[in-house]
Amino acid sequence: MSAPATSATGSIPVRVFPTRAAMGAAAAREAGDVIRASLARKGEVRIVFAAAPSQQEMLDSLVAEPGIDWTRVAAFHMDEYIGLPPGAPQRFARWLDERLFLRLPFGAVHRIDPEAFPDAEACAADYAARLAAAPIDLVCLGIGVNGHIAFNDPPVADLHDPLAVKSVELDDICRQQQVDDGCFPSFAAVPTHALTLTVPRLVDCGHMVCVVPGPAKREAVRRTLHDPLGEACPATALRLHPRCTLYLDAESDPHGRG
Repeated sequence: MSAPATSATGSIPVRVFPTRAAMGAAAAREAGDVIRASLARKGEVRIVFAAAPSQQEMLDSLVAEPGIDWTRVAAFHMDEYIGLPPGAPQRFARWLDERLFLRLPFGAVHRIDPEAFPDAEACAADYAARLAAAPIDLVCLGIGVNGHIAFNDPPVADLHDPLAVKSVELDDICRQQQVDDGCFPSFAAVPTHALTLTVPRLVDCGHMVCVVPGPAKREAVRRTLHDPLGEACPATALRLHPRCTLYLDAESDPHGRG
């Protein structure tokens, strides 16, 4: 296997791999290193995960990372649909249960559960309080085709949002991505609203590992690295973080380095 191409654009180191599997394995190694170092330094770790097909290879490799005491790790996720039945397979908490949360002996898993509260605002406030209880050590995320991070789509993203978690209306491009990813049978089936961690809450963490494979994401990656910082491409906010690494495969790299 060839060595990855590595470069830095602004403050984001970019690592490009020939395959999704190699990309996911490398991203998991970095995440594992962060987790092990944090456990050694302070005895516990708090991680926020994205739920998306783009994260599958990284999550599979992370499950196999050696030397991690998962009983001292607390897990969160970064968004959840509003209006889907609790048992719906598209629920992000359920997706992560199947691919990560139930595969490892986490000390705690904090799921966003809109049905447990009288309204979305109450759920958002509760989850924001749980996130604020201690620092977040690691955020594992991707980038949407419209440049979103979590469900901060261009129409609703605020790089200076005073809230940590909020309810949002999903952009049509974002909803179509859920269909294109095979998560929903039609555009009409995709919920119109969701709860999401805001941009400031996402970047308020120790490290970020951003995994973005596939040709559909190439333009979003280009914009993330080169567009002016701002809400038109929310992922440009990743350039503000001092310890964020962007992992690409050959198909998502806008500079053809794979």
